[in-house]
Amino acid sequence: MAEGIARPAEHAGGTLHLAAQSSPGTTDPQVSYFMAMYQVEAVVYDGLTTFTKGPGPLSRHAIADLAESIPQPQDDGHTWIFHLRRNIRFSNGKLLSPDDVVASMRRIFRVNSPTAGPYYSNIVGGAECLKDPDHCTLENGVIADNQAWTVTFHLTRPDAEFADRLAFNHAVILPADTPAHDTGNSAPPGTGPYRIVSYDPSSSMRLERNTHFRQWDAAAQPAGYPDRIEYRFGSDPESSVTAIENGQYDWMAENIPLDRLAELGSRFADRVHIVDFLNLYYAALNVNIPPFNSLKVREALNYAVNRHAMVIHNGGPAVAAPSCQMLPEGSPGFEPVCYWTRGADPQHPALRWEAPDMEKAKQLVRESGTAGQKVTVITAQQPEYMAMANELRSTLAELGYDASVRSMVQAVQFGYIQNSDNRVQISLTGWNADYPAASSYLRTLLACDMFHPHSDNSINISGYCDPDTDRLMDRAADLSVTDRNAGDRLWAEADRRFMAQVPTVPLVQVRWVMPLSARVKGDVSAPVYQVVFSRFQIR
Repeated sequence: MAEGIARPAEHAGGTLHLAAQSSPGTTDPQVSYFMAMYQVEAVVYDGLTTFTKGPGPLSRHAIADLAESIPQPQDDGHTWIFHLRRNIRFSNGKLLSPDDVVASMRRIFRVNSPTAGPYYSNIVGGAECLKDPDHCTLENGVIADNQAWTVTFHLTRPDAEFADRLAFNHAVILPADTPAHDTGNSAPPGTGPYRIVSYDPSSSMRLERNTHFRQWDAAAQPAGYPDRIEYRFGSDPESSVTAIENGQYDWMAENIPLDRLAELGSRFADRVHIVDFLNLYYAALNVNIPPFNSLKVREALNYAVNRHAMVIHNGGPAVAAPSCQMLPEGSPGFEPVCYWTRGADPQHPALRWEAPDMEKAKQLVRESGTAGQKVTVITAQQPEYMAMANELRSTLAELGYDASVRSMVQAVQFGYIQNSDNRVQISLTGWNADYPAASSYLRTLLACDMFHPHSDNSINISGYCDPDTDRLMDRAADLSVTDRNAGDRLWAEADRRFMAQVPTVPLVQVRWVMPLSARVKGDVSAPVYQVVFSRFQIR
């Protein structure tokens, strides 16, 4: 057994009750890309590195987890040698070894993980694995040494974000014999303090303690307080708030409905926590089909949208702020700029969004010759998404389009809007940073190699591609290896380039309003994860 404790000595025990409107999709940690599942996986799985599971600044970097420390890269940044902690076991009792690390890195490519290309193809052999995932070996890229208990990574170029990328859930370490396909409802064994013992996407998930877990670092993976975690699906946000007030649930996945904010603020203020995190709500515009294949139309919608209304739909200025660029405030590389507000344009930018310019927007639509076309906004069914989607529909109608809204369960909608075969013109979506870096927004959401036609895993939903800006992002990444501040300035330039071509409509950045039941003690927030379930102390 690993040295340490299996559970905290005090305040441990009980069952944590969680609620969500719908299930968070597959339990396979190398495939899942929903925040709700990421939060579950944070207490079930570990990577070589992780992010501190506690309060702190938005802009933070990875710490060691299954590795004893984060090594200094060698060979001018091309080689990383990780020393594994010893005597760590998976929840099935199997001892963690360097071979599991190698197999897990191969598996990222074999299961077509959504971030295989942007995050891990820089490993030697990664480019070949993208082309032929079934025969991926990474033979010269990831090398296990079972005598020294090390794993060596060889990169094709230096990567300032490599330790952060390894901290993301797609790089968690699984047993080497984990099947090379999406495991769906059957969660693979992990090394964290909990294990998923049952999962029915139509109703519930249950987690229990991993009896083989012993805490090695409380910041990286704290021993959990609750003995069990029960997660129920199918509770609408209004019902979940009431259940939390009454102590039937302890936490809910969705943000608080707007009509309940005043009630909670006046009656349960001591039980409402506001969490800052890197996030962005935006509309993805399909630049390859009408009407948004016209730059004038994309500019028009950006001028016309009422971002103040979007703030109101998300709870008001105390918990939301208008967004006018793809980098959220607080992100590395963020420099405030807004082209698409009254009195501004790319040649005369403002520092922030002030007001819509409907007159200019209508002029651009007239010049485009697209007025009267049908436009359908595809959105998730959550209340805040529906409110923003209807606001967009009204704006499009005012611009002269025959506009409508189509809603779907988020687990369906997210894949649907990514697939170019569905010819989605405009979709409303949101993005939380995979880790605190400009690339987590700009490269992940808008780089050429993130657009995969005919695939549900094409996170560049706009289908936008500008090789020149991709090369600028490459320079920003390379420069960040030796000078993060200089690299951040190039990321800011890339952000401005994207917003000059407007493949998206940035809308709003929010703070998470999190009600907890009276049974919960302790600070359970963490910027990257928003919340850490293992840190809930149940009265």
